[in-house]
Amino acid sequence: MREQFMNELKLAMKSGQKRRVDTIRMINAALKDKDIEARGLGKTVSDDDILALLQKMVKSRQESMTIYDGAGRPELAAQEREEIAIISTFLPKAMDDAETKAAIAAAISETGAASVKDMGKVIGVLRAKYAGRMDFGAASALVKAQLA
Repeated sequence: MREQFMNELKLAMKSGQKRRVDTIRMINAALKDKDIEARGLGKTVSDDDILALLQKMVKSRQESMTIYDGAGRPELAAQEREEIAIISTFLPKAMDDAETKAAIAAAISETGAASVKDMGKVIGVLRAKYAGRMDFGAASALVKAQLA
């Protein structure tokens, strides 16, 4: 994935896409921070960690966009939308509701979960298999509803 970021950065610089260049540089800076943090713990940053970082960046921008819209700052909200679109190009295609429900059902049967107490096991299996493709906030609510 790191190679993909660098290639996209070069292409964006050559084509003069300022917002794309700035956003990819922001991704690289966040990734370097993650590398430094992981090095301190004696670990390396995996592709799953990078996907989680990108999802966190998208979520942060969505929250900012909502705040800017509410505060009457459409130009800042538009900037956040552009950054979300750029970051999303590096994320795998998100699962739709039907796929999410099917994955949850499979994870519940795989873990043998019977009650809400087993929710952590189910979410753990989902995170391992669908990192970067599933909204775990929504999935968590669905798992809880199915186990209740």
